[in-house]
Amino acid sequence: MMAIEATQQYNGVYHVLGGVIAPMEGIGPEELNIDSLEARVSAHEADEVILALSTTMEGDTTNFYLYRRLAPYNVKLTTIARGVAIGDEIEYTDEVTLGRSLVNRVPYTV
Repeated sequence: MMAIEATQQYNGVYHVLGGVIAPMEGIGPEELNIDSLEARVSAHEADEVILALSTTMEGDTTNFYLYRRLAPYNVKLTTIARGVAIGDEIEYTDEVTLGRSLVNRVPYTV
């Protein structure tokens, strides 16, 4: 949450899960604040849920789990953009990151 606040680009309400699903570490969905998120969404407290989790296997697993849990509520689900970081050399960027950057490209405007 502090990293997002530091950008000064988001003015909304947060819901902190308290981690990600990590079976190898014994962390399942029941250890996270997912039930309370579902309750907020079911009570129509949000029009959109931004999934701002780490770009790891555990983060992606948690995103997918949340997608499945929240799908019945017809809430807009988005994830933060993923791609080449500003200042990075493209030749050193891994294929997955570069591929996602190409797929999720945005119009160039001045």
